[in-house]
Amino acid sequence: MSSPTTTPLPDVPTRRVLVEAVRPNVEGGRFPVRRVVGESVRVTADVFADSHDRVAAAVRSRPVGHDDWFESPMEVVNPGLDGWAGEFRVSSMGRWEYQVQAWIDHFTTWREDLRKKAAADVDVESHLAAGAILLKGMVGRRRTTSHTRVRDAAKQLTDTSLDRGTRVGVGLDDGLAGHVRQVDPRTHATESDPLEVDVDRVRARFSSWYELFPRSLGAPGEHGTLRDVVDQLPRVADMGFDILYLPPIHPIGRTHRKGRNNAVTAGPDDLGSPWAIGAEEGGHLAVHPDLGTVDDLRDLVTIAREDFGIDVALDIAFQCSPDHPWVTEHPEWFRMRPDGSIQYAENPPKKYEDIYPINFETTDPEGLWNALLEVMQYWIDQGVRVFRVDNPHTKSFRFWEWAITELKRTTPELILLAEAFSRPRVMEGLAKRGFNQSYSYFTWREAKWELEEYLRYLTDTDVAEYLRPNFWPNTPDILPSHLQFGGRNMFVQRLLMAATMTSNFGIYGPAFELQQSLARPDHDEYLDNEKYQLRNWDLDDPDSLAPLIARINRIRRDHTALQSTRNLHLHATDSDSMLAYSKKDPDNGDSVLVIVSLDTQWRHGSWVHLDLGALGIGDDQWFLVDDRLTEQRFHWRGGSQYVELDPSLPAHVFAVHPQ
Repeated sequence: MSSPTTTPLPDVPTRRVLVEAVRPNVEGGRFPVRRVVGESVRVTADVFADSHDRVAAAVRSRPVGHDDWFESPMEVVNPGLDGWAGEFRVSSMGRWEYQVQAWIDHFTTWREDLRKKAAADVDVESHLAAGAILLKGMVGRRRTTSHTRVRDAAKQLTDTSLDRGTRVGVGLDDGLAGHVRQVDPRTHATESDPLEVDVDRVRARFSSWYELFPRSLGAPGEHGTLRDVVDQLPRVADMGFDILYLPPIHPIGRTHRKGRNNAVTAGPDDLGSPWAIGAEEGGHLAVHPDLGTVDDLRDLVTIAREDFGIDVALDIAFQCSPDHPWVTEHPEWFRMRPDGSIQYAENPPKKYEDIYPINFETTDPEGLWNALLEVMQYWIDQGVRVFRVDNPHTKSFRFWEWAITELKRTTPELILLAEAFSRPRVMEGLAKRGFNQSYSYFTWREAKWELEEYLRYLTDTDVAEYLRPNFWPNTPDILPSHLQFGGRNMFVQRLLMAATMTSNFGIYGPAFELQQSLARPDHDEYLDNEKYQLRNWDLDDPDSLAPLIARINRIRRDHTALQSTRNLHLHATDSDSMLAYSKKDPDNGDSVLVIVSLDTQWRHGSWVHLDLGALGIGDDQWFLVDDRLTEQRFHWRGGSQYVELDPSLPAHVFAVHPQ
């Protein structure tokens, strides 16, 4: 008779606690969640075991590569579903890991049984003896304060010279429970698989971007330089911006150069598009001679950072003009057409004959990937720590994951903004693979329902754990119809929403300040676009939005509630033309309520129904709302308030003060 086949026991058959559904969790731990230095990570899990024994749990965290764990206790938040929660704070840049550890809490189980037996006035001698054995088994010979306290308690439990009530009191003492927590060996504990957090510097979460073209900063008709950008730094800083973004600064190709307003044929004096990178003067590692030198860029980066607290962001556009050195040196990096020519960029009906896309299905991926990595590393070596990446969704996802990981090993303070106006899954995929911020659909969202829907997607779903939106009302490529026809009031409204809905926002600067609204016929793109020609801006125009921009950025700096996106909370209004939302900083209680009129033509009013709990206000409590835009103050009581807004300043930005 043959013996039955037996299945091997589990590795640790004595583990009885199960830890499930640990969150935050991006694709089962395939990708990290994102935080900045000083932020907390709230961790939840389902923790349970067989029988009626009590369990305990903690969340453990540490920088990747470190041996020792930091530990924070977890508490039951949903007893019926065994839901537990705890949090930890990340204190340094780089990659962190965290896990949930859970174990049978034998001491708490023993205490509860002791409490029940003592209350029922049944014999507890055997139970006290068992408790003494349990405590002695935890301490061994160690001599810390907690070990000594637990050892003394074990002796007292079986000291018959003490009356029963005293010994029961020793076992039920909360102070003893705290010491036991410190010494419990957690025998047979269960640990979840480690998950990771990518920790950035604070500017990755809270930043104000300003875009300008250096070549438009010269005297009328003259080409501006990087030295001219230095002269603009005080003005940019006065408006409150902390990231100054420059379009590509490299030599521009001459073959198939575009003329003004994207004309197919360029005139002899046309400058071409900065995104048509590469000429006989060099490629991605060169500076356009009319802009200056690499030394000029290095000086600009240093002065901006040290004197004004501004990061200079460079554009990373991995594409080439037909004149780029790579075209002749590495034709295998480009896609060939049947006639042997290189395929230029197309987005039918648009054609970009002046640009050759990179072919990531090249026969030389190693050479290509390393060359692209070298470009980014070169500019990092010049002091640049922020990049705006052009059309990253048209490049290999695997490349970005590899390159960003490599770069952040030595430069964890790096910030990359993805210019990916693409499908949601594509934008999410880039964020998962390392992009710190992403352009968003805000530019086209107009109606109340679609704004609210989009904000819920960004703040109330798992996307909030890894994708940081950056709201731009305009870009050199995009002049939305509402800015073409909405007038100054519309510019003000879109500015206010972009700057308060998200903690990262930006503007294509002079064009937005001066409310430029003329578009090419049948295009949502600026007429006489700086992408193809010089523009001379009257930055002293008395109608400029610069003072309002400065005030809004000052409000953003003053209120920590506005320095995060994930804390946004929507409130109800009776009108489809009135939008209300708030933000609250859980660490210091700072609370801001924003009410926006979507009607920029007429004065508009509506009842606003506030979720007072989200504002930290009691149902019958008086509270002060202080409009940081107008310095008006109102004393309110109750959740329903009537609000009217004038189209010339179509928003209240209220600081909320409980009274």
